[in-house]
Amino acid sequence: MPEFFNVLPPQEALALLLDLLPERPATGAGVVETVDALGRVVAAEIPATESLPAFPRSTMDGYSVRAADTYGASDGLPAWFTLVGEVPMGCAPDVSLEVGEAVVAYTGGMLAGNADAVVMVEHTQAIDAHTIEVMRPVAPGENVAQPGEDVGADEMVLPAGHVIRPQDVGALLALGIEQIKVSARPRVGILSMGDEVVHPGATPGPGQVRDINTYTVAGQVAAAGGTAVPLGLVGDDYEEQLVAARQGLAQSDMLVLSAGSSVSARDRTVDIVAELGEPGPLVHGLALRPGKPAIVGLCDGKPVIGLPGNPVSAMVVSSLLLRPTVYRLMGCVHPPPPVERAAILAQDIPSAAGREDYVPVRLVGGRNGMVKAHPVWGKSGFIFTLVRADGLVRVPADAGGIYAGESVQVREL
Repeated sequence: MPEFFNVLPPQEALALLLDLLPERPATGAGVVETVDALGRVVAAEIPATESLPAFPRSTMDGYSVRAADTYGASDGLPAWFTLVGEVPMGCAPDVSLEVGEAVVAYTGGMLAGNADAVVMVEHTQAIDAHTIEVMRPVAPGENVAQPGEDVGADEMVLPAGHVIRPQDVGALLALGIEQIKVSARPRVGILSMGDEVVHPGATPGPGQVRDINTYTVAGQVAAAGGTAVPLGLVGDDYEEQLVAARQGLAQSDMLVLSAGSSVSARDRTVDIVAELGEPGPLVHGLALRPGKPAIVGLCDGKPVIGLPGNPVSAMVVSSLLLRPTVYRLMGCVHPPPPVERAAILAQDIPSAAGREDYVPVRLVGGRNGMVKAHPVWGKSGFIFTLVRADGLVRVPADAGGIYAGESVQVREL
C-alpha cells in the first residue's frame, strides 16, 4: 500500500489552503434585515449614523445639580438644595437650574438645563417636600453619560468581515440601522461516495451502511453560516465519481467529498481532485487521529476537502478545516473561535508523539464545582461516540498523552 505523501499538522494544512484564498469573498453580497442578521458576515464597513447617547443622560437615580454648588458638602456640613421639579423619562427638561437648585433625575433620563452632574440619591437626605441635603460633592460630568460617549457619529461601528453577534444587532438597532449588507452564504457541495453507502431511508443490505456524513457535514456547514448542497450518492466507479464531482464543483463555491480519501486501490479521491482544476491536491494526509487520510485541495480557486468515510473522523476534520474555510469564503479572516471550557481529565489519554489526537469526552460536574472530562472511547466509525460526548480534548503532537488530573481545554461539540 502506498504511503501518505505529505502529511501535515491540521493547522498547517489549513494555512496552506487559506493562504491561497482571497481575503475578500468571491461571491456577491446582499441586504438583510438587521433583526435577522445574527451569524451573518458584514460585507461593507458600517459607520454610526448618529452619536450615542444623543443627549446628556443620567446614569443614576438622583438629582441634577450644578457640580460647583456641591463643593465642600459632607456629612457634617451638607449642602442644601431646593427642589424645583423633575425630568420624567422620555421627556425633555422644561426647567433650568439656578444656584442651589436641584431637579429629580432618573437613570437614563435627561438632565435639567444648566445641570452638569447628578448626585446619587443615596448621598442625599430629604428635609421636606421641597428641600434636600447633599452629603457628597460631585465633579462636573459625574454620573452623566455624555453625548457621543458610547459611539460618535461617523465612527466605524463594525468592520467588513465581522460576524454579527447578539450585541451587534442591538447596537445597530440603537442607531436606527434596520438593514445591513452581508456576504452571501457560500454554497458547499457535499458528495458521498462508495458502493456500501445507501440513503438513510433505505434498508441496508449486507455490507451496506446508511449515509451519515452528508447530513453531519451539512449541519457543520450551516453552523458556520454556509449553505449545504447535498449532491447525492455515487458508487465506486471512478468515471461516475469524477462526473459527479465536476458537476458538484460547478454549482458550488466549495466541494466536500466524503469517503475515498485513503490510499487503497479503490479510493481514488486524490486523483479526482487532481482532475478538477489547478493546483489540485495541496495535502494528502494529516498528522491527526482520527482523520489522517484527509485531502485538502484547491481547484480553480475553489476549496475541495476530501473527508474520511468514518463519521467521527469526518466530523473532526470538518470542524478543523471546513468551518474556517466557510468563514473565509464569506470574507471573515478571523472567525469566532470554537467554544472551549476548562475541565480536569478523569482518565489517562495515551497518544503517540508526532500527531494530534482529538478524543471525545463527556463532562461531569464534580465536587467544588470542578468539571471533569471523562474520555468516551470508541472507534472512528461509531457515530454514537460523539452523541455520548460533550466535546473534544486535543492532545498536542509533541505530547505522549495526557495524565488524569491534568487541566484540559474541551472543545465543545
